[in-house]
Amino acid sequence: MQRIFWTILFRSLGWNTNVQFPAGVKKCVIIAGPHTHWMDFPVGLAYRSLLRLKNARFLGKKELFDSPFGFFFRWVGGIPVDRFSKHNVVDQVVDILNKESEIMIALSPEGTREKVDRLRTGFYHIAKKAGIPIVMIGLDFGNRGIEVSEPFYTSDNEKADFDRILKFFGPIQGKIPSKGMADLKNQFNGHESTH
Repeated sequence: MQRIFWTILFRSLGWNTNVQFPAGVKKCVIIAGPHTHWMDFPVGLAYRSLLRLKNARFLGKKELFDSPFGFFFRWVGGIPVDRFSKHNVVDQVVDILNKESEIMIALSPEGTREKVDRLRTGFYHIAKKAGIPIVMIGLDFGNRGIEVSEPFYTSDNEKADFDRILKFFGPIQGKIPSKGMADLKNQFNGHESTH
């Protein structure tokens, strides 16, 4: 029912609903961006339904789930993470992934709606530690649709992996284009890495 609703609504707004998620992917980290506006969240929920990703969840700071709207975030698939726990966020999420046979965790590579000069690396270390692929989804407001990448596994060359990520997201126009990733430079010189 939700899928029919989103299909009708998005088509009426001129958005492309003819998109596919890579076949056969049961478990992955989805990075969706550029994250520039609050509208990214409902657009992401809509495309989750259109792509039939019933096992896709998203991460949210624990404080959101402690608020009066906590029930809503759980209802739409949110998973709370404690940023201040001794058990760091990467390990918390890897534990969640390891307990499920079919689950996708979606998050923003920027970690904020504000303009950033470098990407967060938590998503990358989650995928690496869990041994699962990354799928990139571009929220393309300029072309009214999304771009979905083929899944890829992290390699021993973190710089090359982030080059690949920036090459994918660079041309994609978010709701607020000036906050996009077009001008981001790779933050690694080939051996540096920060969580």
